[in-house]
Amino acid sequence: MYTIVLLIEKVMDAEDVGLVTSLHEGVETSFVVVLPGKADHHRLVRALDDVALGHLEEAAEDVEHPAADDAADVTRRTLDVSVANLTAVGVRAVGETAPGDDPLQILKDIVERHAADEVIVLTAPHLIEEFFHRDWASRARHRVGVPVLKLFAHNTP
Repeated sequence: MYTIVLLIEKVMDAEDVGLVTSLHEGVETSFVVVLPGKADHHRLVRALDDVALGHLEEAAEDVEHPAADDAADVTRRTLDVSVANLTAVGVRAVGETAPGDDPLQILKDIVERHAADEVIVLTAPHLIEEFFHRDWASRARHRVGVPVLKLFAHNTP
């Protein structure tokens, strides 16, 4: 069994599921879907990314409206739907969160606990973070001890 830890930022739609499941066709795979804590993705950086990508309305929204207090519920629903979408196409999948002060250490622990073969980071473009190599994939490459692949999620703002 080839085990992939899949770091996501939003609910995976059918196109996202198709993308990640097509990477290892013919190989029995299982996924551990991980959603990092939102505290690590600063609102100002998110707003700068939106401006750099020409999404001015989203930039204003990021600065004016902080994340909702029910972040744990949103995280759980995001994981549940994403895991359900993966299992609907016949692959094994479980969900885990990476809250706390050091989500990358938690990611590393998840990789080790599941004896994962690789990490896939499914993300929206974050131009500012990518430029400074502070995006999830760049940071994970130095911590997790397995190959890290970065893919862009479908339908990103």
